[in-house]
Amino acid sequence: MRIEEKDQRIRTYYHTLFRAWGPQNWWPAQSRFEVIVGAYLTQNTSWTNVEKALTNLRSARRLSVKGIRQVPLAELERLVRPAGYFRQKAERLKLFVAFLDQQYHGSLAKLLARPTDKLREELLNLHGVGPETADSNLLYAGNHPVFVVDAYTRRILARHGLLPEAAAYEDIQELFERALAPVAQSASDFSVDGSQPVAAGIAGAAHPPSAMSAAKRTALAQVYNEMHGLIVGVGKNYCRKTVARCEECPLQKYLPGSN
Repeated sequence: MRIEEKDQRIRTYYHTLFRAWGPQNWWPAQSRFEVIVGAYLTQNTSWTNVEKALTNLRSARRLSVKGIRQVPLAELERLVRPAGYFRQKAERLKLFVAFLDQQYHGSLAKLLARPTDKLREELLNLHGVGPETADSNLLYAGNHPVFVVDAYTRRILARHGLLPEAAAYEDIQELFERALAPVAQSASDFSVDGSQPVAAGIAGAAHPPSAMSAAKRTALAQVYNEMHGLIVGVGKNYCRKTVARCEECPLQKYLPGSN
């Protein structure tokens, strides 16, 4: 498939899913720091488990830079235990806050105001931060226009014959950013295509609106935001790792051999 055809296919996926499900209201958080904590905690676990850990942190009044800085490591491990790998994740949260203190005097605003490429490099140099976690922080906490690639994205692209599942992260990201740029350029508002979704807010991987999901951002960052949420909806509900439910998926008609 030619590059132009792949780009058009990605745009078609976007419009198809958005018309079906509407805004996904990602990331579900009340603050930028909560997004960052959630991005660490969601590594190798489900969002349901992350929510339990976040609830623990919130109840203990530790869901802040100051809270993570001051909480003893053993207590932090106990609070984030529902998210799994709790020792690693507690240590990495401590390391992030130490980095923030040392380099930015504890100011998340100063960190996230860094140019995208420089901030991404700094985040990737932190222990336990890979491309997906770094880009989640960039897009959802800092509103930097970068597309987040996850396992669902890889699986969907492979099954639809667009890229192999083992394709490089950067190649997948480049495909989506190139393909979706025209969508943002033609957007009249943050609903992107102006259409009324069939089931807004109740399908896909939608969350209730939150302070961060409703934050003001550029049209390009909003398109990347929505597309990632829509892809998660496909992966969680239909394009599952073992038993796929293709016949019920909005993207079924685009599978190879379906026409």
